[in-house]
Amino acid sequence: MEPRHLCPLPRGTPREEWLVPQIEIVLRSEPCGECKACREGGAKAKKKAGACTDPRRVTRSILDLAHRAADAVVQSSPGLVEQIGKAFQALQDGDAGPLCSLAPTSLVFGVWDSRGDSGEKRPRLVRSIIRAWDVEPLHSAAQFNSVWKARDEEQQAELEKEAKARKTKLSEKGLADAPGIFRRTDKVPQYRHDAPNPEARVLGGVLARGRIEREVTVNLVALRSLHGKDEKATSEIRRYLLGLSLMAATANIELFLREGCHLRYADGEDTWYQVPRRGAPTKITLDPKGIREYANAAAEAFRSQWQETWPSDDKLVYRFDLAEAKKLLAKKTEDEQAAGDA
Repeated sequence: MEPRHLCPLPRGTPREEWLVPQIEIVLRSEPCGECKACREGGAKAKKKAGACTDPRRVTRSILDLAHRAADAVVQSSPGLVEQIGKAFQALQDGDAGPLCSLAPTSLVFGVWDSRGDSGEKRPRLVRSIIRAWDVEPLHSAAQFNSVWKARDEEQQAELEKEAKARKTKLSEKGLADAPGIFRRTDKVPQYRHDAPNPEARVLGGVLARGRIEREVTVNLVALRSLHGKDEKATSEIRRYLLGLSLMAATANIELFLREGCHLRYADGEDTWYQVPRRGAPTKITLDPKGIREYANAAAEAFRSQWQETWPSDDKLVYRFDLAEAKKLLAKKTEDEQAAGDA
């Protein structure tokens, strides 16, 4: 649900227009197919970019990664993983500043450093729920899509070999796609009478015959739980994340949730409420233009840090490393460690 200004921006966008750092990760390089080396190198040159004089980089923005700063791709990118690791450690020690500066959407949309050393977990500041009434439950055959298909055949083969040697699954490490058809349960059989057991299936939406409502919550309690190294830094962090959160909450996003579930907005204005700990909610008005100006002003406190960390745009580009991904395969997650201890 990230709006345009919290998503990857076109190359060359002036830094003063950024609301978040535009970090990119190079997954691999491939031949351009047009230079002399590619034209004369035959089939071998078409598969490898080594001889190509102008190889094309296949990249992903950190803003597009499923697990944001905690994604397996970040954990496999030297230079970036060290910065993120220190930021998560600082967050665990009570300072949200480093992660807020490096990857603020990880705090806006929640993050769990399940593959890192800290294991730190933070809730979403922005939560969006769509509810429907008078419904018939449907079941899901969900699919988590990693960047597996963007890797070349050699990378895929080596990762599969390493996973087999480690007796683990690439999907469990976030390095391959993972289907989600059944819930994790040992008590309910996945199949019954040679057919999928509905009681074990993952719920996959509903067929709605009544009204459908979308409820967006900006969690100010979770926001107030974030602190900086001092009172000034704490104020800057909260103002900045509040601006991003309000932009995300009020964005007029597309509601094409998946194939067969394409919603549209009803006529009329959105209704917003300020909800206190006690007492009745108060109806308020949120102005998207004013929010954009507020978010831009709040981001100013971090732009100098971005310039210091990444003095030029090429410094924002990191590379996925196959060797680091193999190390990640050997590393046990918190859940795996708990299962082993049991």
